[in-house]
Amino acid sequence: MSKRERAFAVLPTLLTLGNALCGFAAITYAARLGIEEVQAGDSHLLFASMCIFGGMLFDALDGRAARWANQSSEFGAQLDSLCDVVTFGVAPAFLMRQFSLQSMIHPRIMWVIAGLYVACAILRLARFTVETDEEDSHDVFSGLPSPAAAGVIASFPVAMYGLGNLTAPNAKVSEFAQRLAAWLEPALLEVLPLITLAVACLMVSRIRYSHVFNQLFSGKRSRGHLIQIVFTGAVVFSVREMAVPLIFCYFAFASPCRALWQSVMTPKTQEQSPAP
Repeated sequence: MSKRERAFAVLPTLLTLGNALCGFAAITYAARLGIEEVQAGDSHLLFASMCIFGGMLFDALDGRAARWANQSSEFGAQLDSLCDVVTFGVAPAFLMRQFSLQSMIHPRIMWVIAGLYVACAILRLARFTVETDEEDSHDVFSGLPSPAAAGVIASFPVAMYGLGNLTAPNAKVSEFAQRLAAWLEPALLEVLPLITLAVACLMVSRIRYSHVFNQLFSGKRSRGHLIQIVFTGAVVFSVREMAVPLIFCYFAFASPCRALWQSVMTPKTQEQSPAP
């Protein structure tokens, strides 16, 4: 094997390890937070969220690098799952616990929710490793992908940091925007644990989710994808501070809502259709 081939073989492993390092960095930054700093949208939580998003980028690139270098292997699949446990399992659960330090939910319940999230993330990754073949195109996932679940949790500190800038004394915004931001800040603290419990259950479900990264870069874009991009741009322009959690929550909860709607409407459709 030439030096160039060895370099290509090492690249996917380095990208996967970069994912794990991002998860470790997220835990490190979140551990620096004090209870008095949560409401102000502390920058440590923002950095921790950015590290999780960085892990998502590494996770999206390592598989493509392995296929590009023709180095897909069982070792790479196992290593990817182990690193995902850190970045998309442990780090988001700890980030949620630190973010909601001032929540009215009892601390023991918070630890139970965090523990359930970690357990569901491990089960989701183990199931994905066992059920996925090397020839799988990854166009559709069974259950909410763990990076998307972690993105839902990591998006809330980003929104909190933006709301903290709106409620600052020198903020040049309208009075209505300041009042709305002041109302949203404590609401986010109470909602995130419930959102975390919901996405934990969605990870171990059998609800079908599309692979957004593959759809955006595979060239298979339909009119519906264009509408979604335009809608996303409108959301970002309208509610900049809340755009990130709204987009991630839409991806996480749109599919189960659609599946629930279909399950409710299908029996009615069958009853109305005439018998042959």
